[in-house]
Amino acid sequence: MSGKKYLFPFILVISLFFLWAFLHNINPILIPHLKKACELTDTQSAFIDSSVYLAYFLIAIPAGFVMHRYGYKNGIICGLTLYAIGALLVIPAASARNYPFFLVAFFVIAAGATFLETVANPYVTILGDKETSEQRLNFAQSFNGVGAFLAPILGGKFILSGIEHSKQEIADLKASGKLNDYLQFEANAVKIPYLIIAGGVVFLLLLFLFTKLPDVKEDDSQETAGHAATEFSPKVFKHKHLKWAVITQFFYVGAQVGVGSFFIRYAQFVANINEKDAAYLWGSVAMVGFMLGRFTGTALMRITKPVNLLGIYSIISIALLVVALTAHGNVALYSLMAVPFFMSIMYPTIFALGIKGLGEETKIASSFLVMSIIGGAVAPLAMGYISDKTNSIQVAYIVPLLCFGFVLYYAIKGHKPNLKTTI
Repeated sequence: MSGKKYLFPFILVISLFFLWAFLHNINPILIPHLKKACELTDTQSAFIDSSVYLAYFLIAIPAGFVMHRYGYKNGIICGLTLYAIGALLVIPAASARNYPFFLVAFFVIAAGATFLETVANPYVTILGDKETSEQRLNFAQSFNGVGAFLAPILGGKFILSGIEHSKQEIADLKASGKLNDYLQFEANAVKIPYLIIAGGVVFLLLLFLFTKLPDVKEDDSQETAGHAATEFSPKVFKHKHLKWAVITQFFYVGAQVGVGSFFIRYAQFVANINEKDAAYLWGSVAMVGFMLGRFTGTALMRITKPVNLLGIYSIISIALLVVALTAHGNVALYSLMAVPFFMSIMYPTIFALGIKGLGEETKIASSFLVMSIIGGAVAPLAMGYISDKTNSIQVAYIVPLLCFGFVLYYAIKGHKPNLKTTI
């Protein structure tokens, strides 16, 4: 396969990595913001994450079917269309200050992102030498890191108001009849940002419509017993390393989402940091660390096996969360902010290890791996419940700590393939 032949398609496809990164990393801003605007509990605010990751769970298989039947380009076009529609739906949701309407809009955006992620991850792994697929996917995911650090910085600047009323101040506003005006002011802050997002996605959609992309065929050398592995079927789970990749990805995404989603609340709790400063810290320190971790991890994979790096980074993440759970002030805060650097390589590495050697079954395997992102809907709910019951968002961080334990297991044992299994 000629590297030069696929250079421009590779560049164009990695632009998609920014979009789902922005979707996921704007949630730590939307959760405290809509908690105020719609008067929610921690558990209720976690449904923002749940709506996004439920879409991944429900749409991943249809997205894989579209990609399998109609090719990569059509999958991308479907994804961009849904993403733009969802972004536009946020505007009437804000006007109505209707939380379920917001959740529907986020679900539609995430449905589009599901198509994009289902297509782009495997597409990047096959646009080049199969021996360097993990490195190539980590490189592409490094640009995902750009969206990861820009989302909280831009969201903190253009969505969060910085107004944090006490319970007594809220009661006074209600008594004076000014509460609804204040809440509507908060809700309206999302309108212009999401209008701009919709416009950018439509531009990218037009670019893809008028660009010819190669529908590369995967290597089918791993087909078993002469059977062409093109059937869209859960029989793909005969591969042990894929089965454990799906399980591990469920817990890893739960950990990743949980670490970020309540960071602003955590910063307020352990270090009395206001929401705008907390959003800036998350974007400029934690998410920049996440992005640098991707580039650093890609480089380190030249001298060490990806699976070994996965194991080392999972151990460090567990240790940092122990500190975040037990310390206070800046020690706790910066320990938590260090976690994204080490979790940065986990998703693409688990993904690449899970689909390695699957040939044409790569497409359906990709759908199941994306579907496992439902873990991001479960972990924040568990954290919100623990926070509401204990009145401590810090205690809730036991959830991502436990999730990283599954990543460590995958690095030690679960990644080992069993490709000789027959159907």
